[in-house]
Amino acid sequence: MDFAPIIISLKIAIVSTAVTFFIGMYAAWKTANMIHGKGILDAVFTLPMVLPPTVTGFFLLVFFGKSSAIGAFLSKYDFDFVFSWRGAVLASIVVTFPLMYRTTRSAFEQLNPNLIDAGRTLGLSGFKIFWKIVFPNCLPGILGATILSFSRALGEFGATIMIAGNIPGKTQTASLAVYTAMQAGNRPLAYQWVMVLMLISFAAMLAMNAVNGRQELLVRKGGGR
Repeated sequence: MDFAPIIISLKIAIVSTAVTFFIGMYAAWKTANMIHGKGILDAVFTLPMVLPPTVTGFFLLVFFGKSSAIGAFLSKYDFDFVFSWRGAVLASIVVTFPLMYRTTRSAFEQLNPNLIDAGRTLGLSGFKIFWKIVFPNCLPGILGATILSFSRALGEFGATIMIAGNIPGKTQTASLAVYTAMQAGNRPLAYQWVMVLMLISFAAMLAMNAVNGRQELLVRKGGGR
């Protein structure tokens, strides 16, 4: 069994989750504090979650393909997304962003606003308020969003195959390896990859449940004082 697909999947999931972690939090925090235009911006940020992955991949191919202005410009500097590892990372970022954004935004909106007001009273800057007050208090929700994003990136298929292709040793992820094995009629190999993905996904869900359980315990202790 060639472990290249799972290694590629893990690398893509780690890199895309790291990027989504910051841009998802930033977008969630900004949107949660908006007064006007929140609904429109929320719809734009959430759109990749409701679109079929192949449609998302199609748009990425249109925007970043060599026939587009962006793709032609990047190609001059040998920075291609089509049929490359970068393309697979980009697809995972776009697909997982809504999960990180919506889950984190929900955590931000449940935060007691009095804590933020107290930080402002103490003269803390917006940056310090976020990292010293908002982030620690919303950490369970943020961690849950991160785990969900990682799990989704690990199993991404549709958008990835559209823009990055299915190149063994380069862009073939574990999900694509399942597809390839089934196309070749190699069911035993497909079952092996399915089991690997299921075990990793199950471990991710256990981690998320542990985070949620710890948060519930803290809430109960806080209510008991």
